[in-house]
Amino acid sequence: MATNVEVKKNNNESSANIIRRFTKRVQSAGIVPKVRNGRYFTRIKSRNVQRTAKLKKLDKRDVYEKLVKLGKVQEFRTRRR
Repeated sequence: MATNVEVKKNNNESSANIIRRFTKRVQSAGIVPKVRNGRYFTRIKSRNVQRTAKLKKLDKRDVYEKLVKLGKVQEFRTRRR
């Protein structure tokens, strides 16, 4: 999706004023945030990859909980109480 911003010079207008109007138009069009969001392309993971990752995470959680119950690992708390 390309958005063109065009600014034409008026009579007796300085170049600094033209640049100022151009930057205002670019900001109001929201072009810079769009470009920044698309700077790094990340692929969407397939359903199979997401599923296997979730299963691995659940298995690791089960093993961790068993180790905590056996007292071999200290429980990691995320918040202070």
